[in-house]
Amino acid sequence: MPYHSIDALQNVLARDVFHYTRDSKKAAGRALGTLVEIINFYLLKVWGYEKRTAIERRIPEYANPDLTHNVEFTLHPTQNIATIELKDSELPFTARKIQKAIEKDSWTAGNLKSNQLLSSTRLLRNACTIYENSEELALAYLGDRVEDKWEISVESLHIRPFAMFECKRVGVEEGMKKGPQTIEKAKQGAYVARTVSSLQRIRGEDGSSYGVLPLPDSRVEVKPYEKFIQTILRSNDPTLLNHFVMTVGIVSNHGNWFTSDDHNKELKVLAQSYDWLLFLTDAGLVQFIHDLLLEPKSDYEDAKNAFMNSYSGSKGKNRFTKISMDLAADRAIQNYFEERLLDIEGWFNVISPSGQSISELRDELDILSNKNWQEILR
Repeated sequence: MPYHSIDALQNVLARDVFHYTRDSKKAAGRALGTLVEIINFYLLKVWGYEKRTAIERRIPEYANPDLTHNVEFTLHPTQNIATIELKDSELPFTARKIQKAIEKDSWTAGNLKSNQLLSSTRLLRNACTIYENSEELALAYLGDRVEDKWEISVESLHIRPFAMFECKRVGVEEGMKKGPQTIEKAKQGAYVARTVSSLQRIRGEDGSSYGVLPLPDSRVEVKPYEKFIQTILRSNDPTLLNHFVMTVGIVSNHGNWFTSDDHNKELKVLAQSYDWLLFLTDAGLVQFIHDLLLEPKSDYEDAKNAFMNSYSGSKGKNRFTKISMDLAADRAIQNYFEERLLDIEGWFNVISPSGQSISELRDELDILSNKNWQEILR
């Protein structure tokens, strides 16, 4: 690794980037949490799930819609509304301009969002919500540019997702061995993971895990949990799929979650709650920061510039988050991920299910993505 630990890297960021803040190390720690989310998003993007992704939406608990929880990313059944082109001269690409271009006169003004997919200053809004009511959710995604025209895809997302991703990271304060809120963060993540899907988890007397699925006729079906997941993945039965949500957690280390081979209490709580729990290694996070933010090659200099300008201490909109990203930085990061995808997938260790690989997670997400959701959800 270019730096011998995340802690050493955090100190470098505190000294060289966040020196202007009252608590520079804590500010650097918060930025590291943002970077974990960005890594998660661009992994989904290069895997081909961008047009199914919503960011920071509230997901309801199963059969208890009054309680909802904000999560980093959700993947949804989608249907293309339209694919259009807008010229550079038409910037900013507002929700109103996109509505006019796709001729959606039925969209009421009160439910039309004020978001800009791409601003006049080339600030990209990822997974840009342009219209929403109780029954319809429309998001716009920026595609490629050909000469002076941008391709824009407008997708209708089903309100209920089929998968969710949540990132968990808690920094260590100076002189402490563990972040004081670590176990509480783990419990919060575990609660959400256990309550949003129709497939619920119980433990047998021998410690084994079983899945319980309520059926419409008031019966319940019980199977070993991993076997039940595979049954659902192979099925096209609305009874099994309609309210199923695959839950994926991504945790990072820095003294709190230990390692994939050394599970402390917090990691055990998360591992028995998420369907998939991925561990982002220190080496992976350090590599991302070194290659894109601290010592980038010329191809990725735009990512460093956007990061440094966003955390310079001067007032202005942050241009380096999972939601709002400088357009040139977005292209640089996406190119980096596409060119190094196998290496980046190697940044992650799979904590649970035991013995599985990240490629198998991608296979399962592909299965869910490619189902005939229009028929299933009819």
